[in-house]
Amino acid sequence: MVNDAVLQSLAQSLQADPDNDDLRLHLASLLLQNGRASETLPLAQHVLARQPAHVEALKLAYWSADETGDPAKAAGYQQLLNALTGVQVARPGEHPALDPDGQYAYSSRDLNPSDANSARAAPPTPPANKARALRVQEPGDPRDASPFTEPHLPRVTFADVAGMQGVKQRLDRAFLTPMRHPELAQMYGKSLRGGLLMYGPPGCGKTFMARAVAGELGANFLAVGLADVLDMYIGQSERNLHAVFGEARRRAPCVLFLDEVDALGRKRSQMRNSLSNVVNQLLAELDGATESNEGVFVLTATNSPWDVDPALRRPGRLDRTVLVLPPDLEARRALLELHLDKRPNAGVDCAALAAQTEGYSGADLAHLVDSAAELAMEDAVRRGQARPVKPQDFSRALRDVKPSTGAWFDTARNVAQFANGDGTYDDLAAYLRARRLL
Repeated sequence: MVNDAVLQSLAQSLQADPDNDDLRLHLASLLLQNGRASETLPLAQHVLARQPAHVEALKLAYWSADETGDPAKAAGYQQLLNALTGVQVARPGEHPALDPDGQYAYSSRDLNPSDANSARAAPPTPPANKARALRVQEPGDPRDASPFTEPHLPRVTFADVAGMQGVKQRLDRAFLTPMRHPELAQMYGKSLRGGLLMYGPPGCGKTFMARAVAGELGANFLAVGLADVLDMYIGQSERNLHAVFGEARRRAPCVLFLDEVDALGRKRSQMRNSLSNVVNQLLAELDGATESNEGVFVLTATNSPWDVDPALRRPGRLDRTVLVLPPDLEARRALLELHLDKRPNAGVDCAALAAQTEGYSGADLAHLVDSAAELAMEDAVRRGQARPVKPQDFSRALRDVKPSTGAWFDTARNVAQFANGDGTYDDLAAYLRARRLL
């Protein structure tokens, strides 16, 4: 067990340096050792939101989901971890153990022969000496019979998306208008093939925007993530991906949304052979090499477009790109009002708050409202009398809740400055210049 004072000190250090993922995972592993799995999972998920293929974060997410009684979520993390590492479950006693500092210790046999600098992710024994290993599913396991969620008809449209007019116009011009008016598209030589890549900082509404596109088209919506595709058995990931596209074709018209496409379609030069085959399969599906993609509209999202294999960005594939930035002033005000709507509040000026939260993602704004509500509730408990959320609660919350988009823009600035020879990131460069970040 780790002393609570140590954990509190680490939490304060993380609050002062929120972009330090190593510190975040160190704190998560210590919390898990102390039996505080419910606090571990959000820390691991925060890292995975920016680095979906982070092995250490996936392990912690798996264990904490399992500890908190969420077997479905744990199975998803387990499947993804096994697929990324290709490692069978080790026999008892062969798992790397936690070292005294709470970090995972690896021996030389745990290193990937093809990459001596990366640790093989043979799942170590969870903290508290529990002899639990990642469950291995045999091929044909009925639990894998339905690897993805059934398509559905979204009820949201662009009218439900506050602000973000630039993104809506770009989507309408590049995607919706040709789909709604195929005759005009044909007249003007506008191809209906290919897909669209949305990119931007995490938590800015890319998935919600994809649902709104499906709603605008009146099409089915099929959302697919890494855990729905990747599998530890050779060839199964490719079959899963083919099944996903097959389902979208059967449900046409259908918007097929591939999330975290930077991990699913990562540059093949950065991947082992087994995963590069998944990229090849994705290319074949986008090309409609064996079956027609008529009525299938492919939308993808990523936080790291610079990691996507260039072949996926070629004409006829993901050849259109839309930058999804943190919500603008109008959108921030609408989001704050939405999150406050069902909470008692008095005197809160959402327009003024929106002006103070430039650069906050949608997720940051939700966290800000949650934090202010927690402060109000804490005060109500102390006084023994309920009270509404007030402006002073937001003043205190703003001191603690800062924009989480800073690290993303640090990376994006380097890309826009040094890797934009073909103009792919001109929109990003213009945004950075307007805010004197470039």
